[in-house]
Amino acid sequence: MDHQPPKKSSFKQKLTDKYRLVVLNEDTFEERFSLKLSRLNVFVLGGVISFLLILITTFFITFTPIKEYIPGYSSTDLKIKATKLAFETDSLKRKLDVLEDFTKNLGPILTGEIKPDIIDTISLESNRVVLNDSLLIASKEDSLFREKIESQDRFPIQNNAQNKANIVFFAPLKGTVSQDFDAKAKHLAIDIVAPKNTPVKAAADGTVIFSGWTTETGYVIILKHKEDYITVYKHNGNLLKEQGDFVKSGEVIASVGSTGELTTGPHLHFELWKAGYSVNPNNFIDFK
Repeated sequence: MDHQPPKKSSFKQKLTDKYRLVVLNEDTFEERFSLKLSRLNVFVLGGVISFLLILITTFFITFTPIKEYIPGYSSTDLKIKATKLAFETDSLKRKLDVLEDFTKNLGPILTGEIKPDIIDTISLESNRVVLNDSLLIASKEDSLFREKIESQDRFPIQNNAQNKANIVFFAPLKGTVSQDFDAKAKHLAIDIVAPKNTPVKAAADGTVIFSGWTTETGYVIILKHKEDYITVYKHNGNLLKEQGDFVKSGEVIASVGSTGELTTGPHLHFELWKAGYSVNPNNFIDFK
């Protein structure tokens, strides 16, 4: 009784069977080119070529501007312009609010709803203004109030009007300061070195106005705070908040990473801005 060979051996034999591909001259039937192939060779060669095509396509999409023409990928320049427009729009809105308040307060005066006070103690004589001496004599209440004000902060140690701020900032990260703020060197930030994946926290309450990727600085998140303060966090490993989210002071918004072309290792590049001007974060935050 004959035994059939196992199917597995038959399949393996089909893969390894050699075939000869011959190119002939149609008129003379002269052999021009020949090549020995098997099904296994064809599968391996096809797989290698497919892998190389996928690798080359991925490289061009990731590291060249071609990705901007693919649906689903946003342009870096477009993100930068959108951020600048957001800042300008916010500035114009605040200016418009001030103008509306001014117009609202000036309107009743122009329409005559508010009558000017009549001062009986001032009279005009021969184009001269004559003041009643009683105006120069302060009342008892005025004298006590003036004495109270003059006794407070007569010789202040520092200019509180300049340094006082109604917002408190906290260090977004505990680590070693590798590079300090240096306006002359155009380094308008504090670089803080910390282990990778260390939580990065919001320096104060605010709203996320940008959360995304840039080629030079990697994953970036920007927060807008009250009194026109803005904090910028660059070279993050990943981002935990999206644009439009409101965050509380000390809330984790990202993690330490080393993303972007300008990075030198895991660290946080922290910037502080006020009304469009860079501010030294050391004046508001203790990074030790």
